[in-house]
Amino acid sequence: MDQDSHCTAERELLEAVRRITTSSTTSPSGEEENQPEAEIACQVRKENREKDDMQDSSATLSPSSSMTTKELQEYWRNEKRQCKQVKLLFEIPSTRIVEHHFSKYVMYKIIILQTGSFDSNKSVIERRYSDFEKLHRNLLEEFSEEMEDVTFPKKTLTGNFTEEIINERKLAFKDYLRLLYSMKYIRRSKKFIDFLTRPELQEAYGCLRGGQYTKALEILSEVIGLQERLTRGNPVSIVPTLCAIVVCHKDLENPASAFECGEKALSHLRVHTSHRYYIPLLETMITLAYELGKDFLSLQEKLEEWKTKKDPVRLFTLKELAVREYVQ
Repeated sequence: MDQDSHCTAERELLEAVRRITTSSTTSPSGEEENQPEAEIACQVRKENREKDDMQDSSATLSPSSSMTTKELQEYWRNEKRQCKQVKLLFEIPSTRIVEHHFSKYVMYKIIILQTGSFDSNKSVIERRYSDFEKLHRNLLEEFSEEMEDVTFPKKTLTGNFTEEIINERKLAFKDYLRLLYSMKYIRRSKKFIDFLTRPELQEAYGCLRGGQYTKALEILSEVIGLQERLTRGNPVSIVPTLCAIVVCHKDLENPASAFECGEKALSHLRVHTSHRYYIPLLETMITLAYELGKDFLSLQEKLEEWKTKKDPVRLFTLKELAVREYVQ
Protein backbone atom coordinates (compact mmCIF):
# COMPACT_ATOMS: atom_id res chain seq x y z
CA MET A 1 0.00 0.00 0.00
CA ASP A 2 1.50 3.43 -0.89
CA GLN A 3 1.83 6.21 1.69
CA ASP A 4 -1.20 8.23 0.56
CA SER A 5 -3.46 5.18 0.65
CA HIS A 6 -2.15 4.20 4.07
CA CYS A 7 -2.79 7.70 5.45
CA THR A 8 -6.30 7.72 4.01
CA ALA A 9 -7.07 4.31 5.56
CA GLU A 10 -5.70 5.44 8.90
CA ARG A 11 -7.82 8.61 8.83
CA GLU A 12 -10.93 6.56 8.06
CA LEU A 13 -10.13 4.18 10.91
CA LEU A 14 -9.58 7.00 13.39
CA GLU A 15 -12.85 8.63 12.33
CA ALA A 16 -14.67 5.32 12.95
CA VAL A 17 -13.02 5.01 16.35
CA ARG A 18 -14.02 8.58 17.28
CA ARG A 19 -17.64 8.00 16.26
CA ILE A 20 -17.81 4.93 18.49
CA THR A 21 -16.09 6.45 21.50
CA THR A 22 -18.13 9.67 21.44
CA SER A 23 -21.40 7.68 21.42
CA SER A 24 -20.40 5.36 24.29
CA THR A 25 -19.73 5.93 27.96
CA THR A 26 -17.23 3.12 28.27
CA SER A 27 -13.63 2.58 27.38
CA PRO A 28 -11.97 -0.62 26.15
CA SER A 29 -8.99 -2.11 27.87
CA GLY A 30 -5.58 -0.82 26.95
CA GLU A 31 -3.31 -2.67 24.54
CA GLU A 32 0.34 -2.28 23.63
CA GLU A 33 1.17 0.86 21.71
CA ASN A 34 2.23 -1.10 18.65
CA GLN A 35 -1.10 -2.93 18.38
CA PRO A 36 -2.40 -2.88 14.79
CA GLU A 37 -5.15 -0.29 14.18
CA ALA A 38 -7.54 -2.98 12.89
CA GLU A 39 -7.30 -4.78 16.26
CA ILE A 40 -7.99 -1.52 18.07
CA ALA A 41 -11.17 -0.91 16.08
CA CYS A 42 -12.27 -4.50 16.70
CA GLN A 43 -11.65 -4.09 20.42
CA VAL A 44 -13.70 -0.87 20.47
CA ARG A 45 -16.65 -2.59 18.85
CA LYS A 46 -16.41 -5.49 21.29
CA GLU A 47 -16.24 -3.22 24.33
CA ASN A 48 -19.08 -1.08 23.03
CA ARG A 49 -21.30 -4.18 22.94
CA GLU A 50 -20.26 -5.03 26.49
CA LYS A 51 -20.51 -1.50 27.88
CA ASP A 52 -22.28 -2.57 31.07
CA ASP A 53 -19.00 -4.08 32.24
CA MET A 54 -17.91 -0.58 33.21
CA GLN A 55 -21.08 0.55 34.97
CA ASP A 56 -19.56 -0.16 38.36
CA SER A 57 -17.37 2.89 37.82
CA SER A 58 -18.78 6.29 38.70
CA ALA A 59 -16.69 8.05 36.11
CA THR A 60 -18.30 9.31 32.92
CA LEU A 61 -15.94 8.98 30.00
CA SER A 62 -15.82 11.62 27.29
CA PRO A 63 -12.65 11.16 25.24
CA SER A 64 -11.68 14.02 23.01
CA SER A 65 -12.57 13.50 19.36
CA SER A 66 -9.21 15.03 18.40
CA MET A 67 -7.17 12.24 20.05
CA THR A 68 -4.60 10.38 18.00
CA THR A 69 -4.52 6.59 18.10
CA LYS A 70 -1.64 6.66 20.56
CA GLU A 71 -3.42 9.15 22.85
CA LEU A 72 -6.61 7.10 22.70
CA GLN A 73 -4.75 3.96 23.72
CA GLU A 74 -3.18 5.78 26.67
CA TYR A 75 -6.58 7.13 27.68
CA TRP A 76 -8.01 3.60 27.68
CA ARG A 77 -5.12 2.31 29.76
CA ASN A 78 -5.64 4.99 32.42
CA GLU A 79 -9.37 4.34 32.61
CA LYS A 80 -8.82 0.60 32.91
CA ARG A 81 -6.53 1.16 35.89
CA GLN A 82 -9.18 3.28 37.62
CA CYS A 83 -11.95 0.73 37.00
CA LYS A 84 -10.00 -2.33 38.12
CA GLN A 85 -12.34 -5.14 39.11
CA VAL A 86 -11.87 -7.33 42.16
CA LYS A 87 -10.95 -10.76 40.87
CA LEU A 88 -11.37 -14.02 42.73
CA LEU A 89 -9.52 -17.31 42.47
CA PHE A 90 -11.00 -20.69 43.33
CA GLU A 91 -9.01 -23.57 44.82
CA ILE A 92 -10.21 -27.02 45.91
CA PRO A 93 -7.33 -28.38 48.00
CA SER A 94 -9.08 -31.23 49.80
CA THR A 95 -12.21 -33.31 50.24
CA ARG A 96 -13.86 -35.43 52.90
CA ILE A 97 -16.28 -38.34 52.69
CA VAL A 98 -19.43 -37.95 54.76
CA GLU A 99 -21.57 -40.89 55.85
CA HIS A 100 -24.92 -39.85 57.23
CA HIS A 101 -27.54 -42.50 58.04
CA PHE A 102 -28.02 -44.31 54.72
CA SER A 103 -26.32 -41.70 52.53
CA LYS A 104 -22.69 -41.23 51.62
CA TYR A 105 -21.21 -38.32 49.70
CA VAL A 106 -18.05 -36.29 49.11
CA MET A 107 -17.68 -32.73 50.42
CA TYR A 108 -15.34 -30.50 48.41
CA LYS A 109 -13.49 -27.80 50.32
CA ILE A 110 -13.49 -24.58 48.26
CA ILE A 111 -11.11 -21.74 49.09
CA ILE A 112 -11.97 -18.41 47.49
CA LEU A 113 -9.11 -15.93 47.31
CA GLN A 114 -8.92 -12.37 46.15
CA THR A 115 -6.05 -11.81 43.75
CA GLY A 116 -3.14 -9.89 45.19
CA SER A 117 -4.20 -10.64 48.77
CA PHE A 118 -3.23 -13.03 51.54
CA ASP A 119 -5.10 -15.37 53.89
CA SER A 120 -6.96 -12.52 55.60
CA ASN A 121 -9.17 -12.18 52.51
CA LYS A 122 -9.90 -15.82 51.86
CA SER A 123 -13.24 -17.54 52.31
CA VAL A 124 -13.66 -21.26 52.92
CA ILE A 125 -16.86 -23.16 52.10
CA GLU A 126 -17.83 -26.79 51.43
CA ARG A 127 -20.11 -28.09 48.72
CA ARG A 128 -21.07 -31.58 47.54
CA TYR A 129 -21.55 -32.91 44.01
CA SER A 130 -25.33 -32.42 44.16
CA ASP A 131 -24.84 -28.73 45.03
CA PHE A 132 -22.72 -28.22 41.91
CA GLU A 133 -25.24 -30.21 39.88
CA LYS A 134 -28.13 -28.02 41.08
CA LEU A 135 -26.15 -24.85 40.26
CA HIS A 136 -25.42 -26.14 36.76
CA ARG A 137 -29.07 -27.01 36.15
CA ASN A 138 -30.23 -23.57 37.37
CA LEU A 139 -27.70 -21.72 35.26
CA LEU A 140 -28.68 -23.69 32.15
CA GLU A 141 -32.25 -22.45 32.60
CA GLU A 142 -31.25 -18.78 32.69
CA PHE A 143 -28.02 -18.68 30.68
CA SER A 144 -28.43 -21.38 28.06
CA GLU A 145 -26.36 -19.52 25.47
CA GLU A 146 -23.49 -18.66 27.83
CA MET A 147 -23.45 -22.22 29.20
CA GLU A 148 -23.47 -23.85 25.79
CA ASP A 149 -19.80 -24.87 25.87
CA VAL A 150 -19.46 -25.35 29.64
CA THR A 151 -18.85 -28.98 30.54
CA PHE A 152 -19.91 -30.56 33.81
CA PRO A 153 -18.42 -33.78 35.31
CA LYS A 154 -20.89 -36.59 34.80
CA LYS A 155 -22.03 -39.00 37.47
CA THR A 156 -20.64 -42.49 37.37
CA LEU A 157 -22.46 -45.65 38.38
CA THR A 158 -19.49 -46.94 40.34
CA GLY A 159 -16.21 -45.64 41.70
CA ASN A 160 -17.52 -42.27 42.93
CA PHE A 161 -15.48 -42.59 46.12
CA THR A 162 -12.21 -43.72 44.61
CA GLU A 163 -9.23 -41.41 44.95
CA GLU A 164 -8.89 -41.19 41.18
CA ILE A 165 -12.48 -40.01 40.58
CA ILE A 166 -12.39 -37.57 43.52
CA ASN A 167 -9.15 -35.99 42.30
CA GLU A 168 -10.54 -35.67 38.77
CA ARG A 169 -13.61 -33.90 40.10
CA LYS A 170 -11.55 -31.59 42.28
CA LEU A 171 -9.78 -30.30 39.18
CA ALA A 172 -12.99 -30.26 37.13
CA PHE A 173 -14.93 -28.25 39.73
CA LYS A 174 -12.04 -25.80 40.13
CA ASP A 175 -12.02 -25.15 36.36
CA TYR A 176 -15.82 -25.02 36.35
CA LEU A 177 -15.97 -22.26 38.98
CA ARG A 178 -13.16 -20.34 37.30
CA LEU A 179 -15.00 -20.45 33.97
CA LEU A 180 -18.33 -19.38 35.48
CA TYR A 181 -16.69 -16.47 37.27
CA SER A 182 -15.04 -15.34 34.02
CA MET A 183 -18.50 -14.66 32.50
CA LYS A 184 -19.80 -11.36 33.79
CA TYR A 185 -23.52 -12.10 33.58
CA ILE A 186 -23.09 -15.36 35.48
CA ARG A 187 -20.77 -14.07 38.21
CA ARG A 188 -23.27 -11.28 38.90
CA SER A 189 -26.28 -13.59 38.90
CA LYS A 190 -28.18 -14.37 42.07
CA LYS A 191 -27.94 -18.10 41.37
CA PHE A 192 -24.15 -18.07 41.30
CA ILE A 193 -23.88 -15.84 44.38
CA ASP A 194 -26.42 -17.99 46.25
CA PHE A 195 -24.38 -21.11 45.50
CA LEU A 196 -21.37 -19.54 47.22
CA THR A 197 -23.16 -17.92 50.19
CA ARG A 198 -26.71 -19.18 50.79
CA PRO A 199 -26.02 -22.37 52.82
CA GLU A 200 -23.88 -20.42 55.30
CA LEU A 201 -26.43 -17.61 55.49
CA GLN A 202 -29.23 -20.08 56.12
CA GLU A 203 -27.25 -21.62 58.96
CA ALA A 204 -26.44 -18.20 60.43
CA TYR A 205 -30.05 -17.02 60.36
CA GLY A 206 -31.14 -20.33 61.89
CA CYS A 207 -28.75 -19.67 64.78
CA LEU A 208 -30.05 -16.10 65.09
CA ARG A 209 -33.65 -17.30 65.31
CA GLY A 210 -32.59 -19.80 67.97
CA GLY A 211 -30.91 -17.11 70.06
CA GLN A 212 -27.40 -18.44 69.32
CA TYR A 213 -26.06 -14.96 68.60
CA THR A 214 -22.38 -15.78 69.07
CA LYS A 215 -22.51 -18.62 66.54
CA ALA A 216 -24.64 -16.57 64.15
CA LEU A 217 -22.20 -13.66 64.36
CA GLU A 218 -19.24 -15.93 63.70
CA ILE A 219 -20.80 -17.27 60.49
CA LEU A 220 -22.11 -13.89 59.30
CA SER A 221 -18.70 -12.29 59.82
CA GLU A 222 -17.18 -14.95 57.56
CA VAL A 223 -19.82 -14.59 54.85
CA ILE A 224 -20.00 -10.80 54.66
CA GLY A 225 -16.49 -10.46 53.22
CA LEU A 226 -17.28 -12.86 50.38
CA GLN A 227 -20.64 -11.20 49.78
CA GLU A 228 -18.99 -7.80 49.49
CA ARG A 229 -16.54 -9.06 46.87
CA LEU A 230 -19.21 -10.88 44.89
CA THR A 231 -21.69 -7.97 44.91
CA ARG A 232 -19.23 -5.11 44.56
CA GLY A 233 -21.44 -3.27 42.07
CA ASN A 234 -24.59 -3.73 44.20
CA PRO A 235 -23.80 -2.86 47.84
CA VAL A 236 -27.48 -2.63 48.79
CA SER A 237 -27.75 -6.42 48.44
CA ILE A 238 -25.58 -6.98 51.54
CA VAL A 239 -27.68 -4.70 53.78
CA PRO A 240 -29.71 -7.62 55.27
CA THR A 241 -26.51 -9.38 56.32
CA LEU A 242 -25.08 -6.20 57.83
CA CYS A 243 -28.31 -5.65 59.74
CA ALA A 244 -28.27 -9.23 61.04
CA ILE A 245 -24.76 -8.54 62.35
CA VAL A 246 -26.10 -5.38 64.04
CA VAL A 247 -28.83 -7.46 65.73
CA CYS A 248 -26.29 -10.03 66.95
CA HIS A 249 -23.92 -7.40 68.37
CA LYS A 250 -26.82 -5.56 70.02
CA ASP A 251 -28.19 -8.69 71.68
CA LEU A 252 -24.66 -9.64 72.79
CA GLU A 253 -24.44 -6.17 74.39
CA ASN A 254 -21.74 -4.88 72.05
CA PRO A 255 -23.35 -1.52 71.18
CA ALA A 256 -20.17 0.03 69.76
CA SER A 257 -19.69 -2.81 67.26
CA ALA A 258 -23.39 -2.76 66.43
CA PHE A 259 -23.28 0.98 65.77
CA GLU A 260 -20.19 0.68 63.56
CA CYS A 261 -21.79 -1.98 61.41
CA GLY A 262 -25.07 -0.06 61.32
CA GLU A 263 -23.29 3.02 59.98
CA LYS A 264 -21.96 0.94 57.12
CA ALA A 265 -25.42 -0.39 56.31
CA LEU A 266 -26.92 3.12 56.44
CA SER A 267 -24.28 4.40 54.04
CA HIS A 268 -25.47 1.83 51.48
CA LEU A 269 -29.08 3.02 51.92
CA ARG A 270 -28.37 6.74 51.63
CA VAL A 271 -30.25 6.98 48.33
CA HIS A 272 -32.52 4.01 48.99
CA THR A 273 -34.74 5.37 51.75
CA SER A 274 -37.69 3.28 50.56
CA HIS A 275 -35.77 0.07 51.31
CA ARG A 276 -37.57 -2.14 53.84
CA TYR A 277 -34.56 -2.08 56.18
CA TYR A 278 -34.07 1.70 56.17
CA ILE A 279 -36.47 2.82 58.91
CA PRO A 280 -35.98 -0.18 61.26
CA LEU A 281 -32.22 0.35 60.93
CA LEU A 282 -32.56 4.08 61.54
CA GLU A 283 -34.63 3.46 64.70
CA THR A 284 -32.04 0.97 65.98
CA MET A 285 -29.21 3.42 65.25
CA ILE A 286 -30.98 6.15 67.22
CA THR A 287 -31.23 3.83 70.22
CA LEU A 288 -27.56 2.82 69.91
CA ALA A 289 -26.37 6.40 69.45
CA TYR A 290 -28.25 7.52 72.58
CA GLU A 291 -26.77 4.62 74.55
CA LEU A 292 -23.24 5.42 73.36
CA GLY A 293 -23.54 9.18 73.89
CA LYS A 294 -23.24 9.86 70.16
CA ASP A 295 -25.17 12.33 68.02
CA PHE A 296 -28.64 10.87 67.68
CA LEU A 297 -30.43 14.10 66.75
CA SER A 298 -29.30 13.99 63.12
CA LEU A 299 -30.59 10.43 62.89
CA GLN A 300 -33.84 11.50 64.53
CA GLU A 301 -34.20 14.29 61.95
CA LYS A 302 -33.85 11.77 59.13
CA LEU A 303 -36.54 9.63 60.72
CA GLU A 304 -38.93 12.58 61.10
CA GLU A 305 -38.21 13.71 57.55
CA TRP A 306 -39.08 10.26 56.24
CA LYS A 307 -42.30 10.15 58.24
CA THR A 308 -43.50 13.47 56.77
CA LYS A 309 -43.01 12.15 53.23
CA LYS A 310 -44.46 8.66 53.65
CA ASP A 311 -47.85 7.40 54.72
CA PRO A 312 -47.59 5.80 58.15
CA VAL A 313 -47.47 2.02 57.83
CA ARG A 314 -46.77 -0.77 60.26
CA LEU A 315 -43.05 -1.50 60.25
CA PHE A 316 -41.17 -4.44 61.66
CA THR A 317 -38.29 -3.91 64.05
CA LEU A 318 -34.81 -4.66 62.80
CA LYS A 319 -34.74 -7.93 64.71
CA GLU A 320 -38.16 -8.95 63.39
CA LEU A 321 -36.96 -8.38 59.85
CA ALA A 322 -33.76 -10.33 60.45
CA VAL A 323 -35.46 -13.44 61.82
CA ARG A 324 -37.71 -13.56 58.75
CA GLU A 325 -34.79 -13.89 56.34
CA TYR A 326 -34.21 -17.34 54.81
CA VAL A 327 -37.33 -18.82 56.39
CA GLN A 328 -38.24 -21.84 54.27
